[in-house]
Amino acid sequence: MKETLKPPYIEKIGQRGRISIWIVDGSYVRAHMDEEFTNYGQHYGFSCIPEQEFWLDKEAKQDEQAFFIDHLLVEHRLMAGGASYDDALEAADSAERAERRKAGDIEKLAQRGNLPDPSRVHIHLWKTLESGVAVWIVDGREIRSVFDVDFTEGGHDHVYEFVPTNEVWIDNDLEETERPYVLLHELHERNLMAQGWSYSKAHEDSSRLEYHCRHHPEDLHAALAKEGWE
Repeated sequence: MKETLKPPYIEKIGQRGRISIWIVDGSYVRAHMDEEFTNYGQHYGFSCIPEQEFWLDKEAKQDEQAFFIDHLLVEHRLMAGGASYDDALEAADSAERAERRKAGDIEKLAQRGNLPDPSRVHIHLWKTLESGVAVWIVDGREIRSVFDVDFTEGGHDHVYEFVPTNEVWIDNDLEETERPYVLLHELHERNLMAQGWSYSKAHEDSSRLEYHCRHHPEDLHAALAKEGWE
């Protein structure tokens, strides 16, 4: 009989020494354990993750798992040895970028035109709001390989300098059921920053709103409408 795994575990996909690598239900983690969990994590970044485990979010596309594991191996090793999160993240990002270069991601994008061209990561337009803000589904892998290795879930022009004016980006790696919650976060955050809020304050308030709607999905539609998503 197949073992029934408890949330958020979905599937064990590997082992690196004492570290077990799991695909997990990121939506469950964000709703019940840590709303800041994104594509992946390890114990020293997220206390809800056991010390000898790496968690990778279940994604619509699973073509970046090797990059994420390489990143986590460096980050976990350094933080276990006493390094700060910022120092470990910088080293892990550098290692991940090197693996992305080896995979040929930058060259593949360069063959389509001169870099950097943010419009080349557009997959399809989700919606243009009455305010003129365009919400795009974008190629998350290409953004992480070419523009910012730490891009996760979504972003907008008030945070990322490579996102064109009046654009909000939603990562295509997100499963469709997750996209409305991330959309709410990004629209709310962008609207607050347009009013002069700092990123940290706007992000904190947006995380609070996203967390509320994950627990009260009946409020999601009204919350999105309040941000201009009619």
